[in-house]
Amino acid sequence: MTLTLYFLRHGQTECSRSNSYCGSIDPELTPDGMEMAQVFADTYASMHWKAIFSSPMRRTIATAKPLCDIVKLQPELRDGLKEINYGQWEGKSPETVSVDFHDDYIRWLADPAWYRPTGGEMAIAIASRAMQVIEEIKQRYTDGNVLVVSHKATIRIMLCSLMGIDVGRFRYRLGCPVGSVSVVEFTSHGPLLKALADRTHQSTRLRNLPGT
Repeated sequence: MTLTLYFLRHGQTECSRSNSYCGSIDPELTPDGMEMAQVFADTYASMHWKAIFSSPMRRTIATAKPLCDIVKLQPELRDGLKEINYGQWEGKSPETVSVDFHDDYIRWLADPAWYRPTGGEMAIAIASRAMQVIEEIKQRYTDGNVLVVSHKATIRIMLCSLMGIDVGRFRYRLGCPVGSVSVVEFTSHGPLLKALADRTHQSTRLRNLPGT
């Protein structure tokens, strides 16, 4: 057997629905977000899970909870799985940020690996803290299935790091809509991306909701 990681983005929040920057602020899931979490749990409960790791934010804990309840596992919370800190952009729309923080915004769009949202985090810092969690998982589990519940930017940055993609391109190379799951299998040749942003477990209605 091989180790397989399932990267699950949390369900819908008011911020994801309105496409506003949401990193360190901590909204609850919407009712649709809770449904996304339950649908994932119902679909994947029959698998054997070695462990469930989660960001300690409310939206990720709530997303992990339905599966945790079914398979009787406690989520292991790790700060390294938190979302990018957007600093002064938190809760604002891209349009507002483009006006109020124009120069910082243009630099960040060009290379978020080395430029940060005003008062926030660079992608390389997120890669460093998040990949420490992945290394912990790899040290503890040589095979089986492990769920990692995290956030849009953080999941894309982890996938870029595993796939050898420049983390500065995370916004432009990989999709990660709410409630989607990406799967990486660790083979003798290294990480293999088995699925990206899969939402086949969701209903058409959930997949077509507005937002990101």
